[in-house]
Amino acid sequence: MHVQKIRELVKLVHEFDIGEIQVKSWWGKKVTIKKNGSLRVDKRPVSAPNTAPVVLEPEQPSVAPESKPVPPPEKVREEDEKLIKINSPMVGTYYSSPAPDADPYINEGDKISPGKVLCIIEAMKLMNEIEAEISGRIEKILVENSQPVEYNQPLFLVKPD
Repeated sequence: MHVQKIRELVKLVHEFDIGEIQVKSWWGKKVTIKKNGSLRVDKRPVSAPNTAPVVLEPEQPSVAPESKPVPPPEKVREEDEKLIKINSPMVGTYYSSPAPDADPYINEGDKISPGKVLCIIEAMKLMNEIEAEISGRIEKILVENSQPVEYNQPLFLVKPD
């Protein structure tokens, strides 16, 4: 414990006419200040300081829950290996259209070319139009409208021309 903190505690004991105060630090030191002016620092570790932050971890079930069989991973088709992923350039919220009641910019099966607007990603209240950088056909849209997206998260699979 820093000397300045101890001085502040002594001042509090005197100012509020406290008979005795005991403080436990994070690292296991205990400081006791009594009204008669004595100061004792105990360097033995304490078991659980009252001021330590509480870290809540998810509770683990004591009995394994009934588990469903995990399906085998889907086999990647050769065709899928040739598809190009268009990833999100930023963290934000994905929007498929310029307005809630408007048609989406693109649908699966649509042809795209460089400069074509694919979607909007809202980040910090700014609407960022994401444009295609390649030509091809949209094979799969991987995100739902209004879904949060992460940086570099795949948004579309494109079959190049």
